[in-house]
Amino acid sequence: MDVCIFCKIARKEIPSAIVYEDESTLAFLDIAPVSEGHVLVIPKEHAEKVHELSEKAGYALIDSVKKVSAAVEKCFNCSFNILNNNGKEAGQAVFHVHFHIIPRRGLKDEFRYEWPSKKLQNHAKLVAELKAALSQG
Repeated sequence: MDVCIFCKIARKEIPSAIVYEDESTLAFLDIAPVSEGHVLVIPKEHAEKVHELSEKAGYALIDSVKKVSAAVEKCFNCSFNILNNNGKEAGQAVFHVHFHIIPRRGLKDEFRYEWPSKKLQNHAKLVAELKAALSQG
């Protein structure tokens, strides 16, 4: 039995406030928005993390994120954040790939995203490890 809530939304088994849909993706208002107009964009194909998506679904998802974020900017005359969490430790709560498009209105909203800067100690080692991982596919 499929228990993925986003798969159920994509199949229209659960109601949602859909703002955009195409063959491969769906965008709907978040039920617990950070700010007014907070939209989630999902692929209809189930995958927990971005890198697990098929190439076709990945391209379609990014194209939809571009379309919906442009509409958010135009509709609300605002800046916005695009966020994607991959894995529990990164804050992913629903384990189906999704992008948050969060309208920002400066000091009028309470959303904060901290980005503490850290000094790299093992820069060359990290580069080598990442290159090795990339070469393995």
